[in-house]
Amino acid sequence: MGDLPQVPLSALEHFAYCPRQAALILLEATWSDDAATVRGTLAHQRVDTPGSQSRAGTRTLHALPVWHDGLGLFGICDAVELHRDGVVLPIEHKSGRYRPGGPADLQAAAQAICLAEMFQRPVPHAAIYSGSDKRRHTIPVTDDLRQRVTDVTTAIRTMLTRQHMPPPAADKRCRRCSLATDCMPHALANTHRYRKALAALYDAPDPDPDGNPSDD
Repeated sequence: MGDLPQVPLSALEHFAYCPRQAALILLEATWSDDAATVRGTLAHQRVDTPGSQSRAGTRTLHALPVWHDGLGLFGICDAVELHRDGVVLPIEHKSGRYRPGGPADLQAAAQAICLAEMFQRPVPHAAIYSGSDKRRHTIPVTDDLRQRVTDVTTAIRTMLTRQHMPPPAADKRCRRCSLATDCMPHALANTHRYRKALAALYDAPDPDPDGNPSDD
């Protein structure tokens, strides 16, 4: 990838959810915790510790660094199962509810793409473990999903290269975003109304004909 910016795996989910959220994290190093992010941090404590364990013919690696030179991706897999029959399965842990086809699918699929490159074997599935329902959701890594990973990676790299801050979403996504206070989505999205309110707030009273400020 030469000198082009490398893209962290976690950025794929952030960008797919909201490009501005990804930009705040990557370009301005902005991060704020809320109840959901704290739950996520606590849920990751076990899988974030590097190590491995074996059970019933399956070896599980925790906090495994992965990368893909061709796509310029890098990151860490929460857990990777190595099965006796040769199956390699990345498992991304999420504290909340799983949403089929949602942004988390991109991150999990990107992990599978990295592992396929590193192990030189197909990794046709990834999984997301939902802490909300305490079950594993298996995701087929289809050609369409691989293309989405490529497209989003390219979009993130373009954003990093141009140092471009995308506009705010100012929709229902903002209610679930821990960066809403830093982003100020509604203020920035409604620029005309926001400027009008500021003008009204700081507008000085007109002076009277004698040059004295009006008492009205």
